[in-house]
Parts: sequence; C-alpha cells; structure tokens
Amino acid sequence: MSTLDAKKLEEAETLVGQTASAANEYAKAGMYFKAATAYRIAKSFDKSKDCFLKAIDCYENNKSWFHAAKSYEQIILLAKETDKLSEVEDYANRACCLYQQHGSPEAAAAALDKAAKMTESKHPDLALGLYKRALAVVLIGDSAHQASEFASKVSRILVRLKKYEEATKALKKEISLNLQTKSYGQVGRLVVALILVQLTLEDLVDAKKTFKKWGNRCDPQEVNTLQNLLKAFDDKDAELATKMLASPFIRHMDVEYALLSKDVPLPQGSRQVAQNGGDHVGN
Repeated sequence: MSTLDAKKLEEAETLVGQTASAANEYAKAGMYFKAATAYRIAKSFDKSKDCFLKAIDCYENNKSWFHAAKSYEQIILLAKETDKLSEVEDYANRACCLYQQHGSPEAAAAALDKAAKMTESKHPDLALGLYKRALAVVLIGDSAHQASEFASKVSRILVRLKKYEEATKALKKEISLNLQTKSYGQVGRLVVALILVQLTLEDLVDAKKTFKKWGNRCDPQEVNTLQNLLKAFDDKDAELATKMLASPFIRHMDVEYALLSKDVPLPQGSRQVAQNGGDHVGN
C-alpha cells in the first residue's frame, strides 16, 4: 500500500467515526461523501460505495435530492472503475428520479446520457434503455432539439441490435422531431435510413409509402438514389439494387446505416450477384 493510500484510508476512517457526532443529517451526509471519496482514492472501492450509499440515505432524509443524485453518479463512476457496468442502469435511473424530483430535468437527462455512453460499447442493450428514458425526460420539457439527439441514439442502437421493427418506429419519431426543429437536411438522411430498414424487413410497400410521404425532404442525390433503389426492387433488378446500395453517400452515413446497407436482402437473383460481385456495397 502506498503512503497516499494509507493516508486516505486513515482519513476515511476518521470521517466515518465522526459521523456519530454530526450536527444533522446534512452534515453527516457530507462526512460520508468525503469518506467515500477518500476510500475511492485509496482504491477501497467496496467501502467507498458503502459510504456513498450512506451519504445518499442522509441526503434523502434531509430532502437534498440534488446532492443524493450526485452521489449516485459517483457510484456509477465506481462501477466503471471496477468493471461492474451491469450496475450502472439501476443507479442512473435512481439519479434521474432524484434530479427530476429536484426539478432539474437537464441534469436528469445528462446523467442518463453519461451512463449510456459508459455502457454502449459492451452493453448496448442497457444503453438503449438509458437513451430511451433520456428521450422521455427531455420530451416532458418540450425540448425537440435535444430530443432529436437522443432519438438518433435510440434509432442507431436499435439498428445495431437488429431490432428492425422497433427501429422503423424510432426513425419515424426522429424524422418528426427533426421536422419540428426544421432540420430538413437531416430529415433526408433519415428517410434513406428508414427505407433501408424497411427493405431489410423486405417491406417494399412501406418503403414506397415512406418515400411518397417524405421524399420531398430529400436532396436531389438522395431522391435519385431512392427512386432507382425502389425501382430495382420493383423490377427485381439485383444489379441495379447493388449499385444503388453502393452509393457513396450511403457508405458515408452513420456507421450503423452504412453497415445495414450490406444486410439488405437483394431482389431475386441476389445470390448470383453476390457470388459474381462480392459484397454489394464494395470494399
């Protein structure tokens, strides 16, 4: 044990001992919080977590919702440091509730966002739930711009998880939010993404309905590509479909949609095209 660790352990234990004589719950919470921080520096993570939880109890007894929520965020950081990411969702949701109780929806959404980013790589399913809740929180506050950012994260994770039916609903919601904020350039790309998902589901009828409803929000390059792509599926022209799915702007979309374009089932004859031409979006 290093000199610093030993010093911090002693500091933490002294603080815990002093909690019995604290003047009130708020003061006791502060002592537990400082002790938890000292334990964390000393890498005594279990004791750190225990002290943060005791601090939260004291803050809640004092109706200090904001400070209690901040303490939960510290436990989330501990979970990251100790590679216990499965615990993050529960503590992030608790922090969110307390921030909302305090009347701080922005802090609530930010806590969920940070927790989702922390889990997204190894646990995208957990991140999905956190982003969904963050979206719901900001929608209560009628913040369409911020909501569109969370909606984008929800849509992309759903596609990554191959939850395509749910992804179509999420993308439609995202389109609606971007129309509210007049982000028309983004809407065009989302229309392309939605049609790719619908074609992956082999739902040409809905793909055509999407283009008819929102195609006027696409730029000329997107319109031309989508018209030819839908024509290729109508005519069962695998060669034309392959060419359209390899369009440069599709390959440079968000990575989830660029990868999705490789999974779109080609019209009749796709097996022969794939064998002759390889990957239908190119290398």
